[in-house]
Amino acid sequence: MNHANAAALPAWRAKLALYLDLIRWNRPAGWLLLLWPTLSALWVAAGGWPGWHLLLVFTLGTILMRSAGCCINDVADRDFDRHVKRTAQRPITSGRMSVREALAVGAALAFAAFLLVLTTTPAAILLSIPALAVALVYPYAKRHVSMPQAVLGVAFSFGIPMAFGVMQVESGVAAWSWSSLVAAVPWQAWGLVVSNLFWVLAYDTEYAMVDRDDDLRIGMKTSAITLGRWDVAGVTAFYLLHLALWGGLLWPVVGGPVFGLALAAALAQVVWHYGMIRERTRDGCFRAFRLNHWLGLTLFLGVAGHYALKALG
Repeated sequence: MNHANAAALPAWRAKLALYLDLIRWNRPAGWLLLLWPTLSALWVAAGGWPGWHLLLVFTLGTILMRSAGCCINDVADRDFDRHVKRTAQRPITSGRMSVREALAVGAALAFAAFLLVLTTTPAAILLSIPALAVALVYPYAKRHVSMPQAVLGVAFSFGIPMAFGVMQVESGVAAWSWSSLVAAVPWQAWGLVVSNLFWVLAYDTEYAMVDRDDDLRIGMKTSAITLGRWDVAGVTAFYLLHLALWGGLLWPVVGGPVFGLALAAALAQVVWHYGMIRERTRDGCFRAFRLNHWLGLTLFLGVAGHYALKALG
């Protein structure tokens, strides 16, 4: 919404519009990128339909935490964003919202997400602590880490072990121990985290390719800058590693025609993405980034479809 339209609204509606702009409400691709691998893990951990409670907890929790992350990111990047055309009009950078107010919104959203986690299991609650810590660290990694997208990959993947953690059978006080947490989350779940990290590296490098010139000028570190002329090859390799690991880890559990078809469709999307980014145009790279959630949805449908057919058979 532009400033002129916002000024014509009642005060409460203008404030709401500002908050929605802060959390990128009109761009759902961001939280969908977190949601699909999390739901895939939830279906695998539950052996099928996880129930409405857990579905709502993970869906709403994903939206809330991604929204809180936007608040933290915009506060951290406010001095950089004003030098980038695409981000110069964000609420904090443009001066329409104070840093204190943005942090308050972010804290409220994160607290709401934590209340949702409290309705699950000790393992999931314990995992939410490092998940929040990584989310807080990521915006500042762009100043010091040559590939901060790897840090984002960790932050965007914590829903996977949490999905396995909610299936933990509580066993009194011992359920709150770290040893109980280790037992609740199998090694395959951590393998899926690594796999998902490669997917995040792929699509966030596409995103970084959009702003590469601006990031070079202001001294920001990104994977697109680090990879240099190997950026397109790197993105393609990250996609292929993601599919290889995701398919290899899940095939013993959900392998079959439905999941195989999903993997083939995801591979076709990788070829499609290569076509969009190979010329390194801003529009092509940004379009590729925005369409990534379809790859995640495809893989989720492969998992959910397998269990649906199994239940029918």
